[in-house]
Amino acid sequence: MNKDKVFEKPIVKQFEFDEEVASVFDDMLDRSVPYYKESLDLTINFALKYLEEDDKVCDLGCSTASTLISLAQHSNKKLNLIGIDNSHAMLQRAKRKTNAYGLDIDFICDDIFNVSLDKSKVIISNYTLQFIRPLQREKLIQKIYDSLDDGGIFIFSEKVISNDKVFNKHCIDEYYDFKKTQGYSEFEIAQKREALENVLIPYSEDENKNMIKNAGFKSCDTIFKWVNFATFIAIK
Repeated sequence: MNKDKVFEKPIVKQFEFDEEVASVFDDMLDRSVPYYKESLDLTINFALKYLEEDDKVCDLGCSTASTLISLAQHSNKKLNLIGIDNSHAMLQRAKRKTNAYGLDIDFICDDIFNVSLDKSKVIISNYTLQFIRPLQREKLIQKIYDSLDDGGIFIFSEKVISNDKVFNKHCIDEYYDFKKTQGYSEFEIAQKREALENVLIPYSEDENKNMIKNAGFKSCDTIFKWVNFATFIAIK
């Protein structure tokens, strides 16, 4: 696994999922998302509770396919697994990883809004919604709801904010302390924060749940949370 050194040098553009990021993305996830493995394990475990033979699973913003690969490895059923991402560089790595494991996963390189998600039993989105503009985000949630089978689920993880400004600052400080323990320097942390400005737009936990319920989901619960990172499950 290549080590993430993207922000050791001064940034020249806003954050994007280009070749440079894709080449170190797995390491970036492990070191930048607190308890990423635990959250991933929960996603897989809950997805499997709802899946039957030949069910369709779509991963929106699948990046290098870690979630779909883990799901395929832990399922004893034949599933129709589809990874969707608009980054060609990410999907090139996803395909190589999938082939190395000998797994059957389909990949689509396109904008999520252009891809049919119809008749899905499970739709997954890990830290993807936060990169979609708010007005478009609500449209995507409605599309997800409309595409799911009755009783289907949407599992998603997001960086979240607090409406209390002081507490929110404490959460950010705690997160930056976490990143320092993972070997990131103050300079790298500051560089990435600047690169993500106006690119990553997080909602609060309540805003995420309200958006979900407004689309028609009968419930939305938090199944994991660490400071300002959360994983949700919504049931149609």
